[in-house]
Amino acid sequence: MKKVVVTGGSGFIGSNLVKYLLKKKYFVINIDKLSYSANPYNTSDLKKSKNYIFFKVDLNNKKKITKILKKYKPFGIFNLAAETHVDRSIDNPKNFIHSNILGTYNLLESILSCKQKIRLVHISTDEVYGDIIKGRSDEKYPYNPSSPYSSSKASADLLIKSYIRTYKIPAIITNCCNNYGPNQFPEKLIPKLIFNIINNKPLPIYGRGRNSREWMHVQDHCEALLLIFLKGKIGESYNIGSGMNLKNIDIAKRLLKITKYKSLKNYKKTKIKFVKDRPGHDFRYALNNKKIKKVLGWKAKISLDSGLSQTIDWYLNNRIFFTSVSKKLYINRLGLKK
Repeated sequence: MKKVVVTGGSGFIGSNLVKYLLKKKYFVINIDKLSYSANPYNTSDLKKSKNYIFFKVDLNNKKKITKILKKYKPFGIFNLAAETHVDRSIDNPKNFIHSNILGTYNLLESILSCKQKIRLVHISTDEVYGDIIKGRSDEKYPYNPSSPYSSSKASADLLIKSYIRTYKIPAIITNCCNNYGPNQFPEKLIPKLIFNIINNKPLPIYGRGRNSREWMHVQDHCEALLLIFLKGKIGESYNIGSGMNLKNIDIAKRLLKITKYKSLKNYKKTKIKFVKDRPGHDFRYALNNKKIKKVLGWKAKISLDSGLSQTIDWYLNNRIFFTSVSKKLYINRLGLKK
């Protein structure tokens, strides 16, 4: 059984990837420092698995990371360990520099210290390309990050590229669009809106809700990541996009429409509330995904309506998820201090 490491494996995408890899018969080593958005509930059902092990370790603890890699000799690493919320990056950029840039540097150095070749898939974001007012950004599109978050991710991407060229690290970079699905921390748009619908609270939408994002179910993302890990070309970057863009206001309306058919008593009372916009808010992200379609034959399978319906059902059936995170961590509005 081949061993793989997932850093940030207790977070949203990470925990979904851990479970997907276990289904594909990999032995999974989850390394996570358990920051605010990493929830032990996400992997609580894996405690008895013989093919899963968890280490509470910060990527900046190079000594411990190196020790784990040398002991388990993994075939590959999926690097998802990162601070990810733009609003939080506006309030405290230092945490993002520390986790996203220095954490990536220490992981790379740990890989270099191992004798065996470890294949690395570094998971990044579409936000590194900045505003895409028209058309779609392909893998050759210049980086133009707008927030401390996207800047930290762009920096990590460039660091990875330098280690590929200079030290021959066998790494691949992926840039994905917005994900949604089970286990997502409720400061992000879709789980926040679902939480508020369930609890009959207003749906906060920045500005007038015209900002456009490309949406993908996390399961589609996990399938793409494993395919890239197995068949992607070392040194290359791959955009993982669904091609499905929707304005934030339309996401809120779509969720309200879907909940209408789920016998929720509160959906008629729930109202959309426009709130002060985020400083420097990018208007539109949109990925060109022709490369991954043509080269690897991948495309997203889950439609937006089907995925949103499944996601609402998951949160309705796992309401303990919301109570398993501290309200102090996500109730207050962030990103307005500066």
